[in-house]
Amino acid sequence: MKYDKDHRSAISFPLGGIGTGCIGLAGSGHLVDWEIANHPNKCSTNRYSHFAIKAEADGTLLDARILNGDLPPPYMGNTTPAEVKFGGHRGFGYGAASNLLPGLPHFRDVEFDGTFPVATLEFSEPGFPGKVKLTAFNPLIPLNSFDSSLPGALFEFTVRNDSARTVTYTLAGSLSSMLGPSRSEWKRNGEFPHLEQTATSVPADSADYGELTLAAGGGDSSSGQSCWYRGAWVDDLNTFWNDFTRPGEFAERNYRDASRFTNGHATSPVNGDTGTLALRFEVAPGESRSVVFALAWYYPNRRNDWNPGDREYPGWRNWYATQFDGAAQVADYLLENYSRLKAETFRFRDALFDSTLPPEVLDAVSANLSTLKSPTCMRLENGEFYAFEGCQSMAGSCEGSCTHVWNYAYALPYLFPDLERSMRELDFTYNFQPEGGLGFRLQLPVGRPPTPFRPCVDGQMGGVLKTFREWKISGDTEWLRRWYPGVKRSIEYAWSPRNYDRWDPDQSGVLTGRQHHTLDVELFGVNSWLTGFYLAALKAGALMADAVGETADAELFRTIFERGRKRIENELFNGEYYSQKVDLTDRSILEAYDEDTARFYWNDETGEIKYQIGDGCLIDQVLAQWHADLIGLGDIFEPERVVSALRAIHRHNFKPSLRNYANFWRVFGLNDEAGTVICTWPRRERPAIPVPYATETMHGFEYQAACHLILRGFVEEGLEMVRAVRDRYDGHKRNPWNEIECGSNYARSMASYALLAAFSGFRSDLPDGTVRFAPLPFPGNEFRCFWSTGPAWGVYRRSAERDELEVLSGTLRLRRFELDRADRVISAALDGKAIGWKPEKGAIRFNTEIEIAPGAPLVIKSKA
Repeated sequence: MKYDKDHRSAISFPLGGIGTGCIGLAGSGHLVDWEIANHPNKCSTNRYSHFAIKAEADGTLLDARILNGDLPPPYMGNTTPAEVKFGGHRGFGYGAASNLLPGLPHFRDVEFDGTFPVATLEFSEPGFPGKVKLTAFNPLIPLNSFDSSLPGALFEFTVRNDSARTVTYTLAGSLSSMLGPSRSEWKRNGEFPHLEQTATSVPADSADYGELTLAAGGGDSSSGQSCWYRGAWVDDLNTFWNDFTRPGEFAERNYRDASRFTNGHATSPVNGDTGTLALRFEVAPGESRSVVFALAWYYPNRRNDWNPGDREYPGWRNWYATQFDGAAQVADYLLENYSRLKAETFRFRDALFDSTLPPEVLDAVSANLSTLKSPTCMRLENGEFYAFEGCQSMAGSCEGSCTHVWNYAYALPYLFPDLERSMRELDFTYNFQPEGGLGFRLQLPVGRPPTPFRPCVDGQMGGVLKTFREWKISGDTEWLRRWYPGVKRSIEYAWSPRNYDRWDPDQSGVLTGRQHHTLDVELFGVNSWLTGFYLAALKAGALMADAVGETADAELFRTIFERGRKRIENELFNGEYYSQKVDLTDRSILEAYDEDTARFYWNDETGEIKYQIGDGCLIDQVLAQWHADLIGLGDIFEPERVVSALRAIHRHNFKPSLRNYANFWRVFGLNDEAGTVICTWPRRERPAIPVPYATETMHGFEYQAACHLILRGFVEEGLEMVRAVRDRYDGHKRNPWNEIECGSNYARSMASYALLAAFSGFRSDLPDGTVRFAPLPFPGNEFRCFWSTGPAWGVYRRSAERDELEVLSGTLRLRRFELDRADRVISAALDGKAIGWKPEKGAIRFNTEIEIAPGAPLVIKSKA
């Protein structure tokens, strides 16, 4: 998606691996948000780090410019978290940020095109003899979690000489140390020249230890400076510009004694040196050449500095530090494998974007994948995936791979199923509390006792649904057998006598007790939202019990499910939507627990229980059915009532304009922006103090409701809700690659990934050797969509009489293919060769198992 000059000021495009942190590429080309040192670092810069280019001919400098566009206003000066912390004569009142070099010659025109995971910037300037294109990315390759978790960023610069004579270009990358006292060295040894920076004031096992490496390849020759000139005031920048604008290569400068200036001044800067690495190359008239820079980082050691506990726990190493010895090795790996990493990343990018899906859908799906590359996520020492909910300015926001938030995030299980499975394994291994409930925030380091806070219904029962989903994606029943005891324990806690919140002590199939949930309080009484999770877990649990031979469990779970489903339909549907059954005036409901509970929840002024839904229209009232639709679980609620509830959500909760809407909570939409709010009370029976966040527009909730509408055939209504979110993230008002909720880079927004399944009808049931496609009616002659599941990913295409399943990576073994026109199939072929099959209801079954590999698509032809 292209962003013009009026829609670039908020852009920070994250470049980094899964669990490595990232650096932001601003819409102007500046390097911002240096979040690589094991914590978020919003609005940060790294002093003079930048790229620059100069052009020479016949020994004469033609032009030299910083590879940035105009710094966007305002120009009064910014106050970043670092400036607040360190003070000094900078920030607001001191003008535009001088370390971003807005005062040096730069490019007048920049075009920014973001198709995550790839950003493309095109720089042009009337006075510069050439056009420069920057392609920036970090590898994102489905099912390849190794190459998608590299701590680095790649910058490919392509220079086109549009003049009438041969021009010699020098492309220089300058890197400021952010390591504190450190050593900076330019090295020409090996295939790729390096600028390496290493912390010197702390030992290598310290949590503060770090390394940076800038490496490059593709030029005719290289030069560099280990250090810029060490002086006072702006001597360093002044001298760099003098050196850069002089024809020819850089002359090395290296202060071998890292503790002293050679000019007699004081010791070296606290923040270390800036160095430069440059490539020089000739380009003939009308021709183009490319060079590549790799920026790698290495902060190997982590500790729990956000919730250290009451005793000193050991630290651990980032997963990438168990795979590489340092930043230099990472940089070499990136450059040595550059062609492959680029090809595979672009193959994914192109498969995703070369689609017939609506543009707002592709925008929502792709943009929120960036959360996986943000400091929200980390990989633990053995490679397991762990995450916060999002990011504060300089710390993670809400620890613990929070189960009730990550319920919504559908990208990871399909793109990197090994990482998603590791979350289930960590939960079932370390998160069970002594009473049998499942803590919803995993404590670090791994093995630390679980949090004593009460379990949450949606997180605990959602874990059952996610285990079912992971089994269906992987086809690995032995994996399910290993973790089934955790599934059973999670479900049975609902009626356990040790459940102090007494969710369902009588196995009634509905939750009547105290129910903690993702809106951070508890509901009392029966409601479709949380009981829906319980019912879905019972249904999924029965199917998993069948698969592992636990027939008694399966029978019990089904019995309770049927019992509860009847009560939900009889007691909660009000003719339009599902509401909560609770007497808000009955204080004894609270007193049944303890007086502290009663004091917290009771509103003395109105005589009501606080923080409840009552007769409200909740955006998540049929959330469990959304999950069930996506993972092939079948009906939880009556289908026609699901449709009625979803239409009520669109009718009452979607606001075409928020200008006259009263929002008491966080403001994620305002003025004439549109959005879908958490809860409304169309019958005017609103509690005095209702469920928290009721008036907010939280994007993960918005996406799931929109997706569910689309799944049920209400495409325009769903798209209207999707557009409302993405229109708010237009590059001017907000960053398109940072959807916010409880902080930045928020995990719940990855609910948007499920829109792919909504439009394509894709389902994965690999224990049965089955995949399914049933695309929504589409304009034109062909439907195209990306898909991914446990062993393979690729593209699905449909035309009037043809279905084609192409694998682009991996291999997919199938015994059945479900499609919505199975009764009209006339032939099937694999790699152009006919294969045997027989019809089934809603599917065709192959005579023998087939294996679909790259270059050998499955083609099914049907009668018109």
